[in-house]
Amino acid sequence: MQIMLSGDRPTGPLHIGHYVGSLKNRVALQNNHHSFLLIADAQALTDNMADPDKVCRNIREVALDYLAVGIDPTKSAMCVQSCLPALADIAMLYLNLVSVARLERNPTVKDEIRLRGLARDIPAGFLCYPVAQAADITAFKATVIPVGQDQIPMIEQTNEIVRRVNRQAGVSCLPEATGLLSATSRLPGVDGQRKMGKSQNNAIPLSASPATIHEAVQRLYTDAGHIRISDPGQVEGNAVFAYLDAFDEDKDALEELKVHYRRGGLADKDLKQRLETLLQKLIEPIRERRLALARDPSFVWDVLQEGTKKAHTITQTTAEDIRSALGLFRFATARRP
Repeated sequence: MQIMLSGDRPTGPLHIGHYVGSLKNRVALQNNHHSFLLIADAQALTDNMADPDKVCRNIREVALDYLAVGIDPTKSAMCVQSCLPALADIAMLYLNLVSVARLERNPTVKDEIRLRGLARDIPAGFLCYPVAQAADITAFKATVIPVGQDQIPMIEQTNEIVRRVNRQAGVSCLPEATGLLSATSRLPGVDGQRKMGKSQNNAIPLSASPATIHEAVQRLYTDAGHIRISDPGQVEGNAVFAYLDAFDEDKDALEELKVHYRRGGLADKDLKQRLETLLQKLIEPIRERRLALARDPSFVWDVLQEGTKKAHTITQTTAEDIRSALGLFRFATARRP
């Protein structure tokens, strides 16, 4: 079986964008892949160093979200990044294979810098995020990475590093990875912003209460030109339809709604009611499973401990393989003259 690696930064609760973007794929793929889920607490510090407690307390929250959506700890190893020292060792090696100019050209990094308004005040750890992610992927020798479209440049940069390592080593010691895209494009935020995100406070958490879901759906933008019910409406760029495309499995009925909306005569409130019904049905069992799991913190702790132990062995072995292939750090094992 191929090796799948995915993960999230523990900076807040996971949301429905994560669910359609990669969590659904992870749940399906764990049945026929060696599956690892990395809770990237070290990478989360690249823009949260002022509040490390937030990162620490969200490790358990992310693990709960994983379990609640259907991740099976007997099939998927959940591990904590900061407990895997090999990842930092590998990242340090890779930093010598990548230029600053190449990092600054990474579209994902450029977009995140713009969203956060960092300009040139960029933490070095944040700028080097693609290298750290390459270390994560290659440390597990992962070949399948469920990601959103915005993460594809990260996979491309990882494969550039893999080719550089293999070329320098003269052997194929690392495999290239493939980004597995969701069928759903990136969801917009409920505030009308282009991207839904934990840090943007414009997402619907997977643990959202019924009232929170209702309020969020009501905030969603539709078409500013659709003033009267009888007015023809715009489907493209309409956030409610973007969400319906992601969550409504009755595609024939949804297509009829789009036709009706375009010609006029369909109220925004009816669309929002349909969407809210879908989201309430999706989130309720996830929320209930999460509440039940939260009552047994020892179970979550044991899951993380066991997964991290397994990941530690694998990543240490890979680090040694890379060092050996590149002929590095032989002094420690050299015989005294």
